[in-house]
Amino acid sequence: MDNKDLALYPYLAEASRYVASLDFSLDSLISSRAMDSARARGKERVLQSIAGEIVKPPLSNSDDRKILIELLSYPFSRILVSCIDDPFLTRRYSLAEAVASYKSLKGMDTAFLGEISLDFGIHAQVKESGVRVHFTDYIRLASSLKAMEWKLVNRKMDHGYVTVSREELARLLQEGVRHRIEGTLPMQVPEDVCVSCQPYISDILAALNERKSRFEGSEFQTVEAGLFPPCITHAISQSQAGVNLAHSMRFAMTSFLLGIGMSVDDIMNLFTSSPDFDVEKARYQVEHIAGSSGTSYKPPSCATMQTYGNCHAPDEICKRISHPLNYYRRKVWFNNRDAQKEKNGQSPDTPEKLV
Repeated sequence: MDNKDLALYPYLAEASRYVASLDFSLDSLISSRAMDSARARGKERVLQSIAGEIVKPPLSNSDDRKILIELLSYPFSRILVSCIDDPFLTRRYSLAEAVASYKSLKGMDTAFLGEISLDFGIHAQVKESGVRVHFTDYIRLASSLKAMEWKLVNRKMDHGYVTVSREELARLLQEGVRHRIEGTLPMQVPEDVCVSCQPYISDILAALNERKSRFEGSEFQTVEAGLFPPCITHAISQSQAGVNLAHSMRFAMTSFLLGIGMSVDDIMNLFTSSPDFDVEKARYQVEHIAGSSGTSYKPPSCATMQTYGNCHAPDEICKRISHPLNYYRRKVWFNNRDAQKEKNGQSPDTPEKLV
């Protein structure tokens, strides 16, 4: 593997050994003027991860300076993430690095992917006829991929090996990259190093807080559980009773609650009674729906809820709306109107008049 590849995949063991052979001290990386470009690129990596995508520069083997900057920017970006020590940032940065790698890896040939696989301890058989991954590695890497085609029962397996395409192997490697980076953050960084990095950290914190505020924003001032549509109320009660919700219902419930302004942490608390609750997986999924990958998701319409069997005990308001958020909007409007009537000494409308 040449230096250009090491710069594109700096989390590889070979890349770490190469950087160590350059004999750059931590002090020079943090404070040397010669490292200004590497530090600027390291900060840029973190900022790009917050925005949603880390953009890798085009490199050739003759670009020694660019290669060096890209290689050294990676450890500096990890230092910045570790000094900030924010779980949201750690997950978002790890995911962005992994996605950037996937975009590059999916264009590489199978032999190169096989070499990368070895670094992650993946038992892969790479042949001209195709690629096979041992089922234990497949399960480990595909467990967080929810699409039906990734379920082991839907794959062809022979003598313990699962057949995958070249692009699918790249996607599995993306999960390996994400796990590796996230599992090694935050690092133990000396306090004086973090102090020296404050000029970079302050800009990152500003971008991070601005991004978080987007997740927390909502057209609704407060969250009022008594105004939820029947489908969401039922899903919450089932979840708190320890029932495993279908994936489609979990998505509908999560996206609805995010849509009305509930925080990620509050939504996490609703899933803690689920028999298969895994705090890291659950947080990753909730933040993904909230938009941690750059795309936020809206709750499904009532028609979609009916298609998946998630419509429960529809009431009179349900008959007049086509979306769970519209149900909540209508109930909020009626609630505010009745509160104003009571304030003015008038009687609120009866439930029959609400529809």
